[in-house]
Amino acid sequence: MHFQSFWLCLGLLFTSINAEFMDDGVEMEDFDENSEEADVNEGELSSEIKYKTPQPIGEVYFTETFDSGRLAGWVLSKAKKDDTDSEISIYDGRWEIEELKENRVPGDRGLVLKSRAKHHAIAAVLAKPFIFADKPLIVQYEVNFQDGIDCGGAYIKLLADTDGLNLENFYDKTSYTIMFGPDKCGEDYKLHFIFRHKHPKTGVFEEKHAKPPDVDLKKFFTDRKTHLYTLVMNPDDTFEVLIDQIVVNRGSLLEDVVPAINPPKEIEDPNDKKPDEWDERAKIPDPSAVKPEDWDESEPAQIEDLSVVKPDGCPRKIPNPDYFEDDHPFLLTSFRALGLELWSMTSDIYFDNFIICSEKETADRWAADGWGVKIMVANANEPGIFKQLMAAAEERPWLWFVYLVTAGLPIVLIASFCWPRKVKKKYEDSEYKKTDVCKPQTKGALEQEVKEKKAALEKPVDLEEEKKQSDGETLETPEKEEEGEPEEKSEEEIEIIEGQEEGNKSNKSGSEDEMKEADESTGSGDGPVKSVRKRRVRKE
Repeated sequence: MHFQSFWLCLGLLFTSINAEFMDDGVEMEDFDENSEEADVNEGELSSEIKYKTPQPIGEVYFTETFDSGRLAGWVLSKAKKDDTDSEISIYDGRWEIEELKENRVPGDRGLVLKSRAKHHAIAAVLAKPFIFADKPLIVQYEVNFQDGIDCGGAYIKLLADTDGLNLENFYDKTSYTIMFGPDKCGEDYKLHFIFRHKHPKTGVFEEKHAKPPDVDLKKFFTDRKTHLYTLVMNPDDTFEVLIDQIVVNRGSLLEDVVPAINPPKEIEDPNDKKPDEWDERAKIPDPSAVKPEDWDESEPAQIEDLSVVKPDGCPRKIPNPDYFEDDHPFLLTSFRALGLELWSMTSDIYFDNFIICSEKETADRWAADGWGVKIMVANANEPGIFKQLMAAAEERPWLWFVYLVTAGLPIVLIASFCWPRKVKKKYEDSEYKKTDVCKPQTKGALEQEVKEKKAALEKPVDLEEEKKQSDGETLETPEKEEEGEPEEKSEEEIEIIEGQEEGNKSNKSGSEDEMKEADESTGSGDGPVKSVRKRRVRKE
């Protein structure tokens, strides 16, 4: 029972330090022998891991790995933000192509945001525009907050296919169709999925925000690992959001976005106004009201009058002139460019392996060849349990107390479980030695033993006495006189007793106190020696 408690506490310890790791069971496909390969021998790798630049399969609209080391096809913005001081309105944040700081995969590079407290904007044109029709939309890319994140985002924008699209003028107000990705402000961790829906009557675009994921997103911002973000939009007007190939949010474009796609059928009449005699008091007393004869004081003082109705002309609603019903919101505005327009208080945000496609198998293979290799390397370089415990304690100092309690608990349990048994066993062993080895034989016991032997020798005498009785001889038995008197012993008996007493005294394992204790326990050494009644034959 003690040890069950110990293992229970140990299990709780590992739970409290967040020993939870994401599923990394990404199936790695065989690589082409003709592809570029690089050996990865970093940290504690136990086996050789080979990397090649991912190659898309099937139809794709956009891919980018940055493994070439060049920003081919990417355009840096030269625009300025509106409504911002001129000193900070310029998109002058720096971008670089680099390997990861930790868990490097030789040959694998990514796009890195390098500047703090600056605006960054960069974009690239798709191979062909994506048109929302009868195929799903899959958008996928990797992010690593290598230095954590204080305040800033790592989301992307899919820029609308408009005639005036110019990537050099890309800024915060550039028209986009979808915005997707992680963002942090203060202690608010978000994973955006926003799309701009066009009003079919007015032509005005309105942002629709998907409900937030029902998971804790903090660890994806703080663990300094590479995470895979995936958005799936289906022609049946459903969507899924995944992190590391695990669904964290799903829903309907019609029901799970705010504000709703379709406006209300009725709205309040903007021309409605209060009558001139309107009393601003919410309730007024009725001067003509009297208690009825059957008034019951135990009943509520006020109840709702279900028969009351609003007077004609009281605040009213009218049909919504802008009402429409869009049963298929998946049909959004097509887009033809991908852009990152970001501001961050933390540098070294890593982006890699962008892909836009319509087939899940294409996205999964792309993830296995890129993100999957990163995860294998990171897992191989994962520190041992001791280092993990120390690292966890550095972030959460209160864990030192948990460690102390957990380390001391086995000692307390072992002591409480084993110590009483040892003391008891020692006591039992000493008792055994005292009673069975060192206990002396008492004087009374020796006398009794001599009597028994003597009685055995006197059996023939008794037979002779019985024979004499049959012949008329009489026996004299002065029992009353001899009762209570010690029996006279022969010289032979006395010598036997004295020899045995001397042997007991010479016994080194016993002491006088022990002999006294033994005599008291038997009760035969202190009292007077009872005599054995014997028959004496009077000879005439």
